[in-house]
Amino acid sequence: MNGTRHEEFRAYVAERGTVLLRAATQLTSDRGEAEDLLQAALAKTYLAWDRIEDPSAVDGYVRRAMVNTQISWWRRRKLDVYPTDRLPDRPVDDDHAGRSEMRDVLSRALRRLPERQRIAVMLRYYEDMSEREIAETLGVSVGTVKSTVSRGMTRLRELMTAS
Repeated sequence: MNGTRHEEFRAYVAERGTVLLRAATQLTSDRGEAEDLLQAALAKTYLAWDRIEDPSAVDGYVRRAMVNTQISWWRRRKLDVYPTDRLPDRPVDDDHAGRSEMRDVLSRALRRLPERQRIAVMLRYYEDMSEREIAETLGVSVGTVKSTVSRGMTRLRELMTAS
């Protein structure tokens, strides 16, 4: 990569890093994992930087890399992670200071969803992907996507009304 392209990439990361980290945090629900996820996605983007011709497509490329990486990680550790009814205490991030109460409630409710439901809901409503696109991304049927999103939204409603 020549110096100019390298500087373009650095400028992109400096400009969009915070927004991309927020998206990664919503996918993982853990700040540390989100940072790892974003770093992995940016490494893939860096390697493909010369092939990305449309500057407006870079965010989409990074987000797709994050989703694909998260799915890969999820599949790899699927057998190692056992959900529980009790959530661990989490430190309060200074990042939440400006959020509205509703956004905070939604964020907490999303973190309480099972990972597969959370990813499906995030792809559907945060990334505005169609059910078919989500099915292709997750490697499942459209029916599975519909039922997963439906169960996730039902659970979100329950969690938000209980808060």
